[in-house]
Amino acid sequence: MSTAPRLTALDALHRSLGATMTDFAGWDMPLRYASERDEHNAVRTKAGLFDLSHMGEITVTGPGAVALLNFALVGNIGTVSVGRARYTMICAEDGGILDDLIVYRLGETEYMVVANAGNAQIVLDALTARAEGFDAEVRDDRDAYALLAVQGPESPAILAAVTDADLDGLKYYAGLPGTVAGVPALIARTGYTGEDGFELFVAPVHAEQLWKALTEAGASRGLIPCGLSCRDTLRLEAGMPLYGHELTTALTPFDAGLGRVVKFEKEGDFVGRKALEAAAERAETAPPRKLVGLVAEGRRVPRAGFSVVAAGGTGAEVIGEVTSGAPSPTLGKPIAMAYVDAAHATPGTAGVGVDIRGTHEPYEVVALPFYKRQK
Repeated sequence: MSTAPRLTALDALHRSLGATMTDFAGWDMPLRYASERDEHNAVRTKAGLFDLSHMGEITVTGPGAVALLNFALVGNIGTVSVGRARYTMICAEDGGILDDLIVYRLGETEYMVVANAGNAQIVLDALTARAEGFDAEVRDDRDAYALLAVQGPESPAILAAVTDADLDGLKYYAGLPGTVAGVPALIARTGYTGEDGFELFVAPVHAEQLWKALTEAGASRGLIPCGLSCRDTLRLEAGMPLYGHELTTALTPFDAGLGRVVKFEKEGDFVGRKALEAAAERAETAPPRKLVGLVAEGRRVPRAGFSVVAAGGTGAEVIGEVTSGAPSPTLGKPIAMAYVDAAHATPGTAGVGVDIRGTHEPYEVVALPFYKRQK
């Protein structure tokens, strides 16, 4: 039996703006409002406004909250100070990635874990199971928050027009409570676009008021509403992984080139430690495949699951697989991320292509990210 997708607090507003809606991880979400390319370029040059209320917020509180998170996650949450955030992962016992997360420390004994929409229940269940024996409470707060994001070079000026919070003092991967357009909010300097920007956690009842105030404040600065489609091309250009594509349960953080998030030096055991120690050793001695960038020489667009090939003496040898691919509005060419054999992972490696429906299209191997903003 199929269940109807969940609706965010901004659903009616999106429809009034003519958004094309799509089912994403069980939520009805705006895919685009008009032109994906225009939305993408607005974020790169001016600003875009996103509804991200499908993300999953889980609150962990109590005297044992930090000990629980250090046991349950691969990062060292004990070194996160109040008001700061950390990118980390939750892994299975065998080291496979269950999800990538952002953890915000809201107070001395209060943390908010933000999970991807499609994995929120998995993360909630895992944290709840792993909390046994710890003096901590795991609470499902998915219905307590709407999440709006303002991303792009104009975002600090736009947000400053509707808040007196100290945005200049707010560092990257930090958050502070404040009032935005009269609405209580957690203001976080985080994002998934490769640009400067902010994510605003508010009560769902305040979401529409905040959206309208930001739209008004941003009108003279080129702010436009943006959907999930351009969010994907923006994160792809920035070389940011997407769960289900670059990250899966079949991969460890070391396989994904993100071994830096695993902190073996922290005190005590954590779920997956032994498997991850073995994965770290494998990655040092004989990495199976590496995540690379691919830039097309032609116009054909690669898609997830397409084979990466290398010209050989008797034809083409499969050396990897595309995990994400799309036209890049910023580069003006199709791009992709792919896991390829280590022997073909060096930027500039010759003879690499993507099998697009039986034709081997030439691609250049490049280092990630494809795009990095000027600070």
